[in-house]
Amino acid sequence: MSRIAALAAGTAIAALVAGIWYVTMPRTGDDIFADCRSSQIAGGSDTIGGDFTLVDTTGKTVSSKDVITKPSLVYFGYTFCPDICPIDNARNAEAVDILEENGEEVTPVFITIDPQRDTPEVMAYYVANMHDRMVGLTGSPEQIKAASQAYRTYYKAQEADDEYYLVDHSTFTYLVLPEYGFVEYFRNDLSADQVAERVGCFVEKL
Repeated sequence: MSRIAALAAGTAIAALVAGIWYVTMPRTGDDIFADCRSSQIAGGSDTIGGDFTLVDTTGKTVSSKDVITKPSLVYFGYTFCPDICPIDNARNAEAVDILEENGEEVTPVFITIDPQRDTPEVMAYYVANMHDRMVGLTGSPEQIKAASQAYRTYYKAQEADDEYYLVDHSTFTYLVLPEYGFVEYFRNDLSADQVAERVGCFVEKL
């Protein structure tokens, strides 16, 4: 191989390596939370969350800006849920307590997907037994649907001939920050310690 051919081949290989490095290198850009993220969001994290208007436990209409004033763990469920919701809400409440021990204040938020039964009074009783800082939110069916769609959650009431119907629903918990909106979600198989650790990573960067 001539010197010119060897030089050309070397240049081509270098360019190929550089190209591979460029394609595979991590891109954090301006994302200050890049090191904390552990989930992949189809379409990007800005496709989840957004403004909502709901009703708090006093019967007052509130907006998402009224509610998300601190880092918040947002969960969609319902008070009549026999097992999953109590476990998930209790896990979130425990994670909040762990974070508080570390000097980080996070608000647990519970949004019902069963407004027919979950009146402000019912929500008030439920959240008071979960955590003294848990925010309970209900609203009209239209308000609940809009909030659920914003967070891309799923729910569907099962058919029943009485008031003891169950509601199928997704079970993600969403971390929402006041100035950033939704930043991460957590599955219900994570422990309180794991959730607290992951939330702490985000909060420490604020």
